[in-house]
Amino acid sequence: MIAETGLCALWLAASLALAQLVLGLLSLVPERATYRVMIPRVAIAQALLASLAFACLLAVFVTSDMSVLLVAANSHSAKPMIYKIAGTWGNHEGSMLLWVTILALAGASIALFERRLREDTRAATLAAQAAIAIGFYAFLLIASNPFARIAGVSDGQGLNPLLQDPGLAFHPPTLYAGYVGMSAAFSFAVGALLTRDVGPAFARAMRPWILGAWIFLTIGITAGSYWAYYTLGWGGWWFWDPVENASLMPWLAATALLHSVTVLANRDALRAWTIMLSVLAFSMSMVGTFLVRSGILTSVHSFAVDPERGIFILALLAIYIVGALTLFGLRIGSVSEGKRFDIASREAALVANNLLLCIVLVVVMAGTLYPLFLEALAGTKISVGAPYFNTVAGPVAIILLVLLAAGPLLRWRRDDPRQLLDRLAMPVLVAAATVLALVLLGGDIGALPMLGLVTAALVIAASLAPLWKRNLRRTPLFTWGMVVAHVGCGVSLAGMASDSAFTQENLVAMAPGETRDIGPFRVTLEGLREVPGPNYVALEAVLSSRRGDEAPEEMLPQLRQFSDPPMQTTQAAIKTYWNGQLYLVLGDQSEGGRWVVRMWWKPFVTLIWLGGAMIAFGGGLSLLGRVRRKQPARAAHLPPLAAPAPGPVGQPA
Repeated sequence: MIAETGLCALWLAASLALAQLVLGLLSLVPERATYRVMIPRVAIAQALLASLAFACLLAVFVTSDMSVLLVAANSHSAKPMIYKIAGTWGNHEGSMLLWVTILALAGASIALFERRLREDTRAATLAAQAAIAIGFYAFLLIASNPFARIAGVSDGQGLNPLLQDPGLAFHPPTLYAGYVGMSAAFSFAVGALLTRDVGPAFARAMRPWILGAWIFLTIGITAGSYWAYYTLGWGGWWFWDPVENASLMPWLAATALLHSVTVLANRDALRAWTIMLSVLAFSMSMVGTFLVRSGILTSVHSFAVDPERGIFILALLAIYIVGALTLFGLRIGSVSEGKRFDIASREAALVANNLLLCIVLVVVMAGTLYPLFLEALAGTKISVGAPYFNTVAGPVAIILLVLLAAGPLLRWRRDDPRQLLDRLAMPVLVAAATVLALVLLGGDIGALPMLGLVTAALVIAASLAPLWKRNLRRTPLFTWGMVVAHVGCGVSLAGMASDSAFTQENLVAMAPGETRDIGPFRVTLEGLREVPGPNYVALEAVLSSRRGDEAPEEMLPQLRQFSDPPMQTTQAAIKTYWNGQLYLVLGDQSEGGRWVVRMWWKPFVTLIWLGGAMIAFGGGLSLLGRVRRKQPARAAHLPPLAAPAPGPVGQPA
């Protein structure tokens, strides 16, 4: 009965989405403007029904109802409760239902809380949001019913062991929230085009939604990177897997959009470009959805589904994007250019930032999609990996980060380049000191890692510059957010460059009692033992690591054998120190009774994820500052007493 209730709620939610679309379009006709009062109520009801449908799916997973096909295929009665819950979205149909539920909740939030848009623009925005939802409701109800029944199954096949990790409870929902946030930006853009309301007020209304989506994407990518790092046992933090790239591409587009909408909101410039980036960011989210669910990729991250459902998603992608671009072409002539600015200005730096982000996006997209097109057209399989991405995207990313260092030190509209050089004097001095330290102490670390470390020092020092000579207690939260996020970029870059420059690796075969060296550590294999897990049996190596004269510490890497479904996985043992991580992985038994152990010493690698957390935290501070910022109600009606003086360096608005 629970499954039938969920399916009924899903059909009703789809019907309300259709009603929301129709009412939204009709309300754009002046004679039927009274329909606008009904649209928020329909959006809220649709969100409640979608939430009910997802709650029903969660319930059949928690109770292990094996009469539901999705539960039988992706769960098991003996599975720990956390994986029963997370398993709800650890599959194709469940993840899509979560996707459309978050989409419906976003629409309801716009209906409830968004009061800065004109009434007709808000109605058009909700209509566009409903149009997106209709496509995904149709996909679920026609091609991927999550509540389909099956008979004669006593127990399920279990969840993919690689997904049986707390990361599954955290990583996908944050990514989906980011993807759906991009759909909200897309709906805002479509609504503004329909009502010809592209201006600063529209940008100020849209900016918190973009910022929120960008925060979730940042958290999701950072968490997913660390999840793969400790679960897969290969010692890397980013593999340039196509599905990893599918999450990176929307983040790059969202970062460009976030900066562009800031220019439009603050300085009434880049109107057409902001609309185009809104379409691009959502397009990248749809491309990611297609890659993961089309069946054209073989990846530990992807859902293995039949290609027919991939074609359905591809058709949705074509309809939404072609439709939006057509509307853009028809209405862009009515969108004014906005205010102009000098080449030496913060606006110009943000435009350059946008262009470089788009170049990196094109590089990543080409490396991701080219092998797929080549295989489809010629039947030739090739792999595009780290050498391509590092060689092509790496230098562009370095230039982008140098620009990130200089941009916040520029004034709006126009600035004196000589004054910018004065402001950059201290960051450049810090970068020069970093070069000297690396030459004297760093050894032979390679040109690109050295350039990365020097750029990181420049970015961190320059990002702190907007706080110089300011009253820190009166500095707005969104300024703090900008500073923290930009410092986080430098910190993360320092971790990436350190991992590339200083990592030491040792692949050894060890018998119990033998000792091997890795970096400053001596690692001894004390023995092996079997350890029962909640739904697996593990072979665990007992290793002791000692650094210098310090006391030895026990590390316990495992080989886990799952039975439902049958699969062996690796669980790395990781010990974190202030200056890096010791990373040990147990391999198979070799000749002579020895065991293969792979060891890494990775100096300062944790800075990668610390930087990612700082970026997301900075975004959160900025979002909180924007929400809390209140303009005096009378300000718009009072004439200015005098022409405003240029704001202090680093002031975003």
